[in-house]
Amino acid sequence: MALEILKKLIQYPTITPLEHGIYEYIQTLLPSFQALYIEKGGVKNVLFYKIPKGYDEKSAWDRLKHFCFAGHIDVVKPGGGAVVPKDIHDTQDSEQNKGEWSYPPFTPTIHDGYIYGRGTQDMKGGIACFIKALQDFISENETQMIFSVLLTSDEEGEGIYGTQYMLEILKEKGMLPTYAIVAEPTSTKFAGDTIKVGRRGSINGVIKILGKQGHVAYPEKCINPVELLGSKLGLLAGVNLDSGDCVFSASKLVITDIRGGIEAVNVTPNDLVIMFNVRNSTMTTLESVKSHVDSVLNGLPYTLELKQSSKSFHTKDSVLITLLQDSIHEVAQIQADLSTSGGTSDARFLSEYGVEVVELGLCNDRIHAVDERVSLQDIEQLERIFSVFLKRLLQDGV
Repeated sequence: MALEILKKLIQYPTITPLEHGIYEYIQTLLPSFQALYIEKGGVKNVLFYKIPKGYDEKSAWDRLKHFCFAGHIDVVKPGGGAVVPKDIHDTQDSEQNKGEWSYPPFTPTIHDGYIYGRGTQDMKGGIACFIKALQDFISENETQMIFSVLLTSDEEGEGIYGTQYMLEILKEKGMLPTYAIVAEPTSTKFAGDTIKVGRRGSINGVIKILGKQGHVAYPEKCINPVELLGSKLGLLAGVNLDSGDCVFSASKLVITDIRGGIEAVNVTPNDLVIMFNVRNSTMTTLESVKSHVDSVLNGLPYTLELKQSSKSFHTKDSVLITLLQDSIHEVAQIQADLSTSGGTSDARFLSEYGVEVVELGLCNDRIHAVDERVSLQDIEQLERIFSVFLKRLLQDGV
């Protein structure tokens, strides 16, 4: 059962970027899979993969399609005053050290139909479900496709040497997936109700309005950057940068900080610094954000710095979406919502490498929170969805 796998995964205190031997345990669950371990900058990544019978590695990677389940084994700190154990054998994860948690965060505890523990939702629960589904599928079927599991220990951190770096290596080796499902916690009410078919990007910006500091008694000798900005502020922020569509809400420039001056009532500021973020759809780019700022601030003395911290993507007309929707309907008798809401995830890196990728996982109502938990029913349901999906994938012969 996926639940038994999850119980074991929770016990590993894999705070980013620590792996603590969890990959060794997972490899015992997939004994017929080969493993490619890549480590850099203290981050450990692994690709467990299975080549079909009758193929050597070179011919398989050259000729066959490749389906991948992807995820991250790292978790955020438990918070709430809970003590983090040194490793899976450390007894510090106890009632005395649980802090504000109802139960020790690295000791799987079942209560009232839920299993509690750090990572139950984000995202060891999803990993447990796809490993169990893959175990059963591989033991029962011969396929003409490569199946794999891609895991990283750095998704919650900077992610420089996590999935992004691993994909760079896989590309060099000719081992990139054709299709991938990332088991991020996408659902809202119960497992399977929401499929992420894309993500908004994130653009950070800093505007500096240039002025001339001076005494308030002599405003004619000053250039006040606050007054220069004036009514333009409402044109800069709070407006739609694009029209949005059926899966993306309209992109907006959201101001996160404004500061200037020396905190004196009789001195005008020398400059005014405005920080902002744009969660952008595929219809808004870094260049179009620059054009928007330039058009609003035209004629003012200012500088602009922009950085795209993550790119938007949208997986359209994918067989993954159809097969997942059909699988969810078979298991849960619902039509899953297609969404691009929320923050960023490692799915964006897969998309950048040309992989058809979607995300499906457990509920996200307690991710990163004290008393993170997931319902036992959701664990069972997600495992069944993944199992039905794999069977449909085989039948479809994509």
